[in-house]
Amino acid sequence: MKILFCGGGALGSHAIYLTRDLTRELAVIDFDRVETKNLASQWFVKQMVGKNKATALKLQLQNFFGVKLRDFTVKLTALNADTILAEAGLIVDCFDNAEGRRLVQSFARANDTPCVHGGLAANGEYGVVRWDHDFVIDEEDVPGQATCEGGGFLPIINTVSAALASSIQSFVNDGKLMNWNVSPNGAERFEAS
Repeated sequence: MKILFCGGGALGSHAIYLTRDLTRELAVIDFDRVETKNLASQWFVKQMVGKNKATALKLQLQNFFGVKLRDFTVKLTALNADTILAEAGLIVDCFDNAEGRRLVQSFARANDTPCVHGGLAANGEYGVVRWDHDFVIDEEDVPGQATCEGGGFLPIINTVSAALASSIQSFVNDGKLMNWNVSPNGAERFEAS
């Protein structure tokens, strides 16, 4: 099974790292570049600053663990979504914008492709991991939404990444669809509806 991560930032980079041994086929799509401010919160090292995030993840997995990752260094758009997403046996949505999430969700639903979403509330007070049929996309992106910059949301970002990795593992190993609610008070795991 090929697992395709949509987004290689805070959630995606850590979820990829945590699931690197589950399958022989991993892929990530991300057009963004690694910046110095990403080093404290994302799975990158100083030598990767300036590189495309998908390529940086590919290089790190290969160098550190001998794990291969296919890197798509473009932005997911309506023009390329069918081509890129069609190869996936599981889509993992780690995007931080409604436009990208809608493309992923539309493809997954139209093609009956398993899809799990990871995300944070705009204010950073909680996070969720949801299988697609239980996931509702916010209508609009919220200016000033929670980011990994400044470190204030790092604990919850890392917990959501771990919950996402756990849901991926449950799906790959047992076919179980597990959702999560994550807050500063803890994490709750429950079966998808």
